[in-house]
Amino acid sequence: MAPINWLILFIFFFYMFYLIMNFLYFNFIKNLKIKILKKNSSKNYNKFI
Repeated sequence: MAPINWLILFIFFFYMFYLIMNFLYFNFIKNLKIKILKKNSSKNYNKFI
C-alpha cells in the first residue's frame, strides 16, 4: 500500500502546485499586463457615439 499512498501524495502536491501557479498567474501577471496596457492606451471617449 505504500507506493499507492506515495502516488496519491505526489498527485495531490502536484495538483496543489498547479492551482497555486494558476492563482499567482491570474492575480499578478494578468493584472500587471492590464495595468500596463491601460497606462499606455489613450482613452477614446468618442467610441460610444
